[in-house]
Parts: sequence; C-alpha cells; structure tokens
Amino acid sequence: MSSPAFPEPTFVEANGLKLAIHEQGSGLPVIMCHGFPELAFSWRHQLPAVAAAGFRAIAPDQRGYGRTVDAATGRIPDGVEAYDMEHLTGDMVAMMDAMGIDKAVFCGHDWGGFVVWQMPLRHPDRVAGVIGVNTPFIPRGPIEPITAMREAYGDDMYIVYFQQPGVADELFGKDIPKSLRFWYRKSAVTLEDFDKAAPDAAKNLALTKLFEVPESEWGGDALLTPEEAAYYEAAFARTGFTGGLNWYRNFTRNWQRSENLPDRVDVPCLMISAANDVVLRPELTDGMEQFCPDLEKHVIADCGHWTQAEKPDELNALITDWLTRRFSTGS
Repeated sequence: MSSPAFPEPTFVEANGLKLAIHEQGSGLPVIMCHGFPELAFSWRHQLPAVAAAGFRAIAPDQRGYGRTVDAATGRIPDGVEAYDMEHLTGDMVAMMDAMGIDKAVFCGHDWGGFVVWQMPLRHPDRVAGVIGVNTPFIPRGPIEPITAMREAYGDDMYIVYFQQPGVADELFGKDIPKSLRFWYRKSAVTLEDFDKAAPDAAKNLALTKLFEVPESEWGGDALLTPEEAAYYEAAFARTGFTGGLNWYRNFTRNWQRSENLPDRVDVPCLMISAANDVVLRPELTDGMEQFCPDLEKHVIADCGHWTQAEKPDELNALITDWLTRRFSTGS
C-alpha cells in the first residue's frame, strides 16, 4: 500500500511547546490526535481525505513526540507530570489559540482518543464534535486505575509495567527499528480466536513478555512500508520513547484530578471500533449512549488496532460521511 504525500509541518508556540503541525484543506477544523507510539504521520491517509471533503485537517505531533519540543530547551518536556491530561488538553487549546481557531471537531486514536474524549469535559466551549477511533468514552471509575489493572491482569500487564521509570524506555530504545516492527503489525487473529487460543501473556496483555519472544515467532504481518518505517524510526531516534510512556504514567494522577469533572459529552459524537482490536475491544463501547447522547457507532470488520493504516478507505469513508452530514463544509 503506497503512502500519500504528507505535508511538511508548520510550527506554533503553545503552552510552552514548539508544536509541529501538519495540515491540509480549509473549512471547519478537524484536529487529529495520535496515540502510542504514533505521530501526526499516523494520520497520513486521513488528512487528504478529510481535506477533500471540505474540512481543515490538522494533525499535530503531540507532547513528547516527533518534532514537537519544549520551546525553551528544544527537547521533549522533562518530568512525568508534564504529560498529564491537563497538559495534553491544554496543548490543544493553546494550539487553537495560536492558530486563530475557535472550535474544532476532535478525532483521536488510542491515547489520542482519551485526549479527545476529555476535551468536551475540560474545554467544552472549544469542541464542536468528537470522533473516537478504537478508543471509546470511558467514564471515571470508582477505583484507581493502575490498582484495578494490576488486580485484573498482574504486574506484567503493559500499562502496569510502563509505570516503572526508565524500564520500558530502555527496553524499546535499545533497538528502535525492532520495537516499531513489534508494535506495527496487522492483526492476524479474530477476537473469537484470540479469546480461545491466545497464550496467557497475550491474554494478560503482557506485551513486553511477547516482545522478548524471537521475532520469527511474532504473530501477524508487518504493517509499514520500508519508507513509512524509516519515517517512524527517524522520529523515535530523536525523541526516544520516554515522552510517550509518560502519558501512561499519569493514569493515577489523571484519575485523582478528574473527580469533579462532568461525565457527559454534549456534542455530536462518532465512535468507530475495530472488530479485532484485542485491547480496545468493540464491546467497550456498550453503554456509551448513557454518556454521549448524540452518538453514532460503527465497527470496521477485519481490522486490528492500527485502524488508520490497516483500513484507511473504510475509516475515511465513515469519518467524511459523518462530518459532511453533521457539519456544513466551509463553516
């Protein structure tokens, strides 16, 4: 699969960052937020499609990633707390201010999905709509999340494992091309087959245990072309993985500091799940209507976690159809 041309970034100073922003088109802004270990480049198939539908498609390298750096130091921001949800959503508001944008539709995948679902809770006056790709809206739970994950899956569950400062950073940083080959794989198994036959390490989401298995035994197929892999490799060679991993290290802080937030998203919402995402499973969207009353849901068949690249045509069609129906182009 060939990769479309990806626009070079422009830079704005916002919230203490020099933010790298890739954009195409004009009209109502659609801000696309990536996850781990992703980049604005992860939206390379969506930017031209959304722009062609009559919208201003905007994809930033988010805090800790790509060519976005601390404006004062020229490096990724220091300190775990610099990557909490207040900073991540604040970056988007400050970026909008710097770009002269009043409101936008927010579209997020993986960790970017958590960010975009938080935007209407924390900054409701800046959000016209929300699109979740794989990541559903999850209301604040009654139990501190890392404790809950440890009790459910054990210490090797990847999010629990990531809490250790420097450990996963070193593991993935030793061989960046190998690490990216591990993460970026097409799903080779349906959820039904996974639930029946997956080894215990997979069922317990002990992804670092799977990383230690010989590469010849990894499941699935490589997702990236050599040119795409080189783009990611160059980016993570500059930044390492610590910035992205620090997002995970704020689960507890984000939970503690969100106690008084609303739990209702009062803007139009689109939820697009992937049928074979074994972490962000489609059934996690069950009951979302209680919290997102204006909600449309879809599931993309034969698709794993990396929806933007695995099924770009299907994803683009769902996004642009919904945007066109719900928002007048050129607004």
